[in-house]
Amino acid sequence: MKPVYLDYAATTPMDERVQDAMQEAARLFFGNPSSVHSLGQEATAAIRKARLEVAALIDAEPEDIFFTSGGTESDNALIKGIFFDRKRRELPCHIVTSVIEHSAVRESCGFCKWMGADVTAIPVDSDGVVEELAFAAALRADTALATIMLANNEVGTLEPIEELAALCRARNIPFHTDAVQAVGHIPISVKKLGVDALSFSGHKLYGPKGIGVLYLRRGVSVYPLLEGGGQERGMRSGTENVPAIVGLGEAARLARENMQQEMVQLESFQKYLQSAINEIEGTFQNGGALKLPGNFNFGIHGIASEDLLMRLDIEGFAVSAGSACNAGAVEPSSVLLSMGRSPAEALESIRVSMGRFTRRKELEDFVGTLQRLAREMRQ
Repeated sequence: MKPVYLDYAATTPMDERVQDAMQEAARLFFGNPSSVHSLGQEATAAIRKARLEVAALIDAEPEDIFFTSGGTESDNALIKGIFFDRKRRELPCHIVTSVIEHSAVRESCGFCKWMGADVTAIPVDSDGVVEELAFAAALRADTALATIMLANNEVGTLEPIEELAALCRARNIPFHTDAVQAVGHIPISVKKLGVDALSFSGHKLYGPKGIGVLYLRRGVSVYPLLEGGGQERGMRSGTENVPAIVGLGEAARLARENMQQEMVQLESFQKYLQSAINEIEGTFQNGGALKLPGNFNFGIHGIASEDLLMRLDIEGFAVSAGSACNAGAVEPSSVLLSMGRSPAEALESIRVSMGRFTRRKELEDFVGTLQRLAREMRQ
């Protein structure tokens, strides 16, 4: 039997309509978009159409959308790009971030620190929410960037981005948010949020892997990481991956069409899981009430998540213990530790994440299996 997939936060299955769009693009738009002949211009037109769809998804201007290889590259390009721009102009660089960021942001900030930047990591409360007072206090005259994720990839917590961005805007400090987990799943407007930069990845919204987006508001000075032919208006040189870009455009269109319906369904699934898992003795939940629909992180006292995940996999259920980017490391989650969980509790926590193709019967089967395994493993 095909495993029941409950790890949508790690990656989403590609929608068949996206696959069809990509296959057509690979067949029809094989010309180099930089070529002036008709085949090249057809590829350029396909990219332009996809850019419009992506911009519409996050309420941005199309000319502020830059295609990358994924969320990791987008985060790196923005954070290091601002640092290199400051270094080129011989200006000091202070970066404000949080202790629960994805490794793409955390390691990029670490690189900048190694190269001479000053980095301040803001703590979070027990729900995983960035403390606004601490954030405001961390901003300085030489702060060149603040970067706080929109939704946490492990516990689904939504951060007060609009409020944090307003604090930066009042001080003329560029604000970036890693929105990889959120784009396509909840309504997002870069204008309403007031952010200067936002990054996301195609494979988290039923699109292909290897394609991502950096939204960058005009006027923010960033030195490009990749230099060459000047594609993406000089921000990201390299011949464009036309089929992947077309696939992302189709994924963005489908997300806009289906978002409200999917949110309602996932919120009902989340409530069902919360109620059902509460009935298992010794369970605890991670994260607050304000979180992404479909993301549920919990633990069972006395049962190691590594052992539970293996048993669930044998039973035909694919779930995870947190960030897929840190898979294989049997260490307590730094996110959960930052939220006040003990190392033992962090090692007892798992993440169930649902999506477009999840069905209620699958969740009922999962809950029944989990209840049985909890009893067996305690014995």
